[in-house]
Amino acid sequence: MYDLAVMWEWVEIGVRWLHVITAIAWIGSSFYFVALDLGLRKTPSLPPLAHGEEWQVHGGGFYHIQKYLVAPEMMPEHLTWFKWESYATWLSGFAMLVLVYYLGAEMFLIDPQVMDLQVWQAVLISLASLAFGWLAYNTLCRVFVNADQTVLMVALFGVLVGMSWFYTQVFSGRAALLHLGAFTATIMSANVFMIIMPNQRIVVADLKAGRKPDPKYGKIAKQRSTHNNYLTLPVIFLMLSNHYPLIFATEYNWIIASLVFLMGVTIRHWFNTQHARKGNPHWTWGVTAILFLLIAWLSTAPLRTVPDPEAALSGAAVQHAAAAGFDDVVGIVQGRCSMCHAAEPSWEGMVWPPKGVVLETPAQIAQEARRIYMQAGVSHAMPPGNLSYMEPEERLAIIRWFRATGQGAVEG
Repeated sequence: MYDLAVMWEWVEIGVRWLHVITAIAWIGSSFYFVALDLGLRKTPSLPPLAHGEEWQVHGGGFYHIQKYLVAPEMMPEHLTWFKWESYATWLSGFAMLVLVYYLGAEMFLIDPQVMDLQVWQAVLISLASLAFGWLAYNTLCRVFVNADQTVLMVALFGVLVGMSWFYTQVFSGRAALLHLGAFTATIMSANVFMIIMPNQRIVVADLKAGRKPDPKYGKIAKQRSTHNNYLTLPVIFLMLSNHYPLIFATEYNWIIASLVFLMGVTIRHWFNTQHARKGNPHWTWGVTAILFLLIAWLSTAPLRTVPDPEAALSGAAVQHAAAAGFDDVVGIVQGRCSMCHAAEPSWEGMVWPPKGVVLETPAQIAQEARRIYMQAGVSHAMPPGNLSYMEPEERLAIIRWFRATGQGAVEG
């Protein structure tokens, strides 16, 4: 027996793991090089054309690093390029978007209470919005190329606020914030692919040809790298947001997402100022704390994505509602799970249903069939610690019911 639902879950696990690994590599190298760049010092012993140097100690050894603002006089024999961390992060993230939100659009991407879309319409809007993000950002960079960079960052913030609102008017709350993270990550990765790497290739080609490289290419690449540095922390927050209904399923989720970008700026400003040895702006932590408390306060607005008990079922949910054993499963779930998974949970100290999942009516239970099967049937993740004493026979009933539609397993 090959359990298709379990196999598909492991595909998602593998891709998600890859995405986390590559993101760690990209973020780590990005933070390191920004800190290194800001900490460079000019010394009398610097070689010609060198901009600065830094001595570092790690792993029992010492590192002497020198930076050339444009390029050294001769092309080094060995040159390490930092690009695949970015590319692999975006590609694996897009794969997750396809696996979870495109192929699971009816459950995760579309919310008929927000906008009643066909799957193809939702996917098309998603793809178009990611392309729009790069075009809008790149246009802003070209328009404000000679302006104060603060003006450019304010203009970019305006675009991000606009997209925060737009996504929450089109997709489910969970998908809206995830898409805002993907929107921003696309800008960041496109910076590497479309600007930073081509500019570096021009400089290398000039060196090989014996020409003096134009310093503008390095200046532009550094500008885009700095933007990436300030956008990284909000992207991480948004990628984690789908696990917390207090972030994505509240009335003011788009404002919460917008404020997160400001927190990213204040946090990175403190680190960047420290690395540049230009002081210790403690005020940034005060501002960050105020923004975080404001976000927490905004999150207490009523949940806006609690499923409507009368909402129309998806095609898969209709199958599960008609499958043999459904009535038994409804009784099991209502008895073992709905004290927490309710619009108003009765479990002491619980304010919101975990993950925003409500399991009070047969329609809601049919809609969440796959989750129930994976969390309480195949695995024993739910109920947590088996606090409601779900019996082994009840778990088997859930498994038999889900597989009765043919979606759980096939012979092989």
